[in-house]
Amino acid sequence: MESHKRSIVKSVSWRIFGLFFTFLTAWLVTGSIKAGVALGLIDFFAKIGTFYAHERVWQKVQWGRIKPSGPDIGAGI
Repeated sequence: MESHKRSIVKSVSWRIFGLFFTFLTAWLVTGSIKAGVALGLIDFFAKIGTFYAHERVWQKVQWGRIKPSGPDIGAGI
């Protein structure tokens, strides 16, 4: 399970990448740097919250997780 702090840092780092690509796309489509910045920032703040919520929900889902077995967990690491 991840800490809230780790989920927040992951959310922010992912959105920084997204911010750049949203800005670039909006700028190329509109031809306006101002519109690119505005759309990039709106997208950044809207999606960072939804990504964080998505991560936290998936922390509660057990499907697909491999449960540790035996006393030698972590051996050889």
